Amino acid sequence: MQQIAPTIAVRGNIDSDRWAEVLPEVVTVVVNGMKFLLLHNIRDLIIDPVVQGYRAVIYGHSHKPHNELKSGVLFFNPSSAGPRRFLLPIAVGEIVFTADELQARIVELDCG
Repeated sequence: MQQIAPTIAVRGNIDSDRWAEVLPEVVTVVVNGMKFLLLHNIRDLIIDPVVQGYRAVIYGHSHKPHNELKSGVLFFNPSSAGPRRFLLPIAVGEIVFTADELQARIVELDCG
């Protein structure tokens, strides 16, 4: 995947195969000076992202789309682009940012 575009991933709860052992559980990514925290399950968040200076917390696990700004930090779950789970949408997330603003949206995919 790195040959197509820079890719950063974290290990999920069913990633038990040998290939997934190298994936971290939590990653901090800095883009244009903004800190993004990536983790699989928001329940595993043990820091205060506001105090630690994060601009966004991006997570998955539940597959429930979530796009909320709290105290200046974006909490974002883009849903899942894989097979439909429960009655949740098949979707991806998009975050567009400038030097001082984040705009996030969830894009439902037409898999009809």
